[in-house]
Amino acid sequence: MASQVLSDSLVAGNNTSDLISITVEFTGGLELLFSNERTHNVSLPAQLHNGIRPNITYLLQYLIDNVMKDQRRELFVLEGNVRPGILVLINDADWELEGEEKYELQQGDNIVFVSTLHGG
Repeated sequence: MASQVLSDSLVAGNNTSDLISITVEFTGGLELLFSNERTHNVSLPAQLHNGIRPNITYLLQYLIDNVMKDQRRELFVLEGNVRPGILVLINDADWELEGEEKYELQQGDNIVFVSTLHGG
């Protein structure tokens, strides 16, 4: 399994204590949108410029801007949210149990995006 370590350019300074590391996984064909890599290790700022923690909404935009190589963004995000038919798991729990896009990311989180729609 390949992994890619990224850091956010919005982080003030180079202090690694200002970062949180999370693992993001793509399955069910979504990995095709992300350089055919299922697993990405991502470093994000522990706090954003407004003092709040990054959430799933922030992660989605970060993934589109920094990780996604495929131009077909509408296959992953539609109207600023995860496209219908994509299951999101936060630490093996359905994201609906965790607050969906408002969930604040924590050090060591594992976020999985699973496409449940397949062609036939």
